[in-house]
Order: sequence, then structure tokens, then C-alpha cells
Amino acid sequence: MNQYKKIAFHTLGCKLNFSESSALARQFGERGYARVEMDENPDVLVINTCSVTDQADKKCRNIVSRVIKNNPGVFVAVVGCYAQLKPQEIAAIPGVSMVLGAGEKFNLPDHVEAFQKNGQKVVHTGEIKDVKTFVPSFSAGDRTRTFLKVQDGCNYFCAFCTIPLARGRSRSASVASTLLEAQKAVDAGAKEIVLTGVNIGDFGTAQGENLLDLIVQLDRLDGVSRFRISSIEPNLLTDEIIDFVASSKKFMPHFHIPLQSGCDDILQAMRRRYRTDLYRRRIERIVTTMPDACIGVDVITGFPSENDAKFAVTRDFIMDLPVSYLHVFTYSERDHTTALRIQDVVPMEQRHERTKLLRFVSDKKKRVFNEKFVGQTRPVLWEAANEDGMMYGFTDNYIKVEIPFDQSLVNQVSDAQLRSVHPDLFIKGVAVSESTSPVH
Repeated sequence: MNQYKKIAFHTLGCKLNFSESSALARQFGERGYARVEMDENPDVLVINTCSVTDQADKKCRNIVSRVIKNNPGVFVAVVGCYAQLKPQEIAAIPGVSMVLGAGEKFNLPDHVEAFQKNGQKVVHTGEIKDVKTFVPSFSAGDRTRTFLKVQDGCNYFCAFCTIPLARGRSRSASVASTLLEAQKAVDAGAKEIVLTGVNIGDFGTAQGENLLDLIVQLDRLDGVSRFRISSIEPNLLTDEIIDFVASSKKFMPHFHIPLQSGCDDILQAMRRRYRTDLYRRRIERIVTTMPDACIGVDVITGFPSENDAKFAVTRDFIMDLPVSYLHVFTYSERDHTTALRIQDVVPMEQRHERTKLLRFVSDKKKRVFNEKFVGQTRPVLWEAANEDGMMYGFTDNYIKVEIPFDQSLVNQVSDAQLRSVHPDLFIKGVAVSESTSPVH
């Protein structure tokens, strides 16, 4: 009989972390644990951490401290990227009972039950070079969209990034194994599956397969309405993948493609594997084959050696691209990254100013993109109600739409007429009728 019976999860960071938290929750469920919310007095609390920026580290420390304060006596286990990179820093926080790195986090149930027998604090991380196993996972029961982990780790070692140090080398399962996981997600009620990973364009390399092989097979899967490809490197987003998505009934016209800088000098300093000419070609190919496609872009401001002139090149490059929105990150120094060797450091105040400017550009692009579709009717996958008695969902091309709440529409795809763009950059709409086929 387990000493602990109620377990809660708090997940920070990326879609990949959400899929892995769900996988861990299912493992505990199989051992008789009931999943509850953090404010429902859990016996065990698992914090799945991110470490992509210095702010992510601080957020993790603050959350751990706050949770322990609000739940005295709770068993706190910390896993994820921050746990792998700085285990002793986390273990030093009073109240933390367990810290597990990348190689051990999927053995968390065993570690928790072993702890119940000996009561000793556990810090188990190991060398990241020894982490070679791919553990599949998918999120379920957390939100309408299901995140399916198809790949983990990265071989790229960009100058600003600690992810290879936190997650190890690139690895994935076979197409056949991944299809089995996708089927489990469908059986659990998934209407939309988002393919996630650290570098999903690298899928299947060790098996002699590739991402195109996977999406062709997933497109034939019955019982699911939609797929999306999450962030994919521009050098791995091939014309064949773009053309297949354009012809697919299930893969949505939505791409998220990291740029990081629109200046070739900075891309070289970042050790990125493409230049702006290739990036522009990818965007033009998408827009030519899918004029309605939504295109998201990651950008980093204030990377060392990014002077005013180089930032202006990035800003102008982005403003000239037919993209739909930006995710803008302020560069922060990370231990053990090669960017630390670059002497020309950008003052933090300047970094934040550039971030603010690009977020303004993002808002402008998002408004222009959304306004193109006012008056159209498009299929929307509806999510739950918000506090104002409204509900929202996303169109095939990833426009957020809000309508009055209707319980019968939750987790269903139906048509909505797009009426007007709200100041917060979603679209006010009206439900029309049920739809089964996305508009491309």
C-alpha cells in the first residue's frame, strides 16, 4: 500500500515537458495514485522544470519555494532540464526531497517508492552523454490539443543553448513505434495532435527514416482530425515536407520556424546551420503553396556582438517577411555555452529595449494576419470556457477565435464565422455549423 496517494504536477517550459509530465502521471496512475491540482493537498508534487533562460531558472526556484511554503510536508520531486543542469542548486532548497536528471526522470515512480522505505534525499542526475534512450510520451487530459513527443535531444550545440547539455544527443523511435503512440493518443480522445521534440526535423536519422516518412503515415491515421508540426529548424524543413502539408487534409497550414537573427553575421556567431537566404526561401515556399498559412518565428535579441546596425538588419528582415507572429526572447548568459567567449556583450537594458521593439512588430504582424480573414468562415477546434462565459478555439491556420460558451462544442471541430479582431489580437466569432474538413 502506498504511503502517498495523491500526486500533483507543475510543468514549466515547452510542449515537450507537458507531454512528459502526462506520461509520468500515467505511470503513477497505474500504481494507484490519483492526480490532483496543486491546491488540493497532494502528498507528492512533481515539478518538471525548464532551463532555456536564466529567467526560467529563477521561476523554477521561486515556484519550488512557494509550493513548499503553501504545502508544508509535501514530498517534492524536481525533474527536467534545470534538474539535469543544476541539481545541487535545487537540492539545496529546503523541502526538496528528490532531484532527477534526464536519465532518471522516467524512473520517478520507482524512486518515490524507494524513498518511502529509506527516507533519504535523492539527487540522481548522471552524465548527459550516457542518456541515449528515447522514452515516448504524449499529453492527455490536460488540454484539447495533445502533444506527441516524437524526438528528444539535439546534436546542434548552438552558441546560446544548453538543451544538448540538459537532454543529450538527438534520438527518436521508429515510424512504426511512433504511430502506435499516436494511436494511443487518439484512443484517449485526441482531436488534434501536435508533434513535439527538441529538434523534430532530425526525426528518424538513426533508423534511416525521416520526418516526411512519419507525417505521411500519420496522415493516414483514423480518428484524429488535425496534426500540427511544432517548431522545426529551417534547414530541416524541406520542400517535400512543405508540399505534403499543403496537400494534406489533416496537417494544418501552420509552421513555427526559429530564425533567432535576421543578420547573417549573428547567425554565424550563434552557430546556426542556415543563413537568411535559405530562411527567406522557406517562407516564400510556404506562402506560395499555402497562402493562408500561419507562420510563427523565434527571435533572440541582444546576442553578444549584436550592435545597433546588426539589430536593424534583423528588424528589417523580419518586417519584410510575410510571417504571422514572433516569439521574442531576450538573450541571457548560460553556463557552459560558447557564446560566453564572445567579448562584445550587449547591455541588458538595450537587450530589453530590442525585445520590446520586436514584440511591437509581432503585434502589428499578428493584427495584419488576422484582419485578412475577417468575414471568412473557418473550422475551429473548441476548448473549454473562460471566466467570462465565453469559449475559444483555434482555426486550422492557428487564429484564436472566441464565441459564447456552448458545452456541446468542447473538443469538437465546427465552423465559425470570423467577425472582428479584438484589441488583444484574437478574433470575435460566431459558431456556424459542424465541419469535418479543414480549409487550406
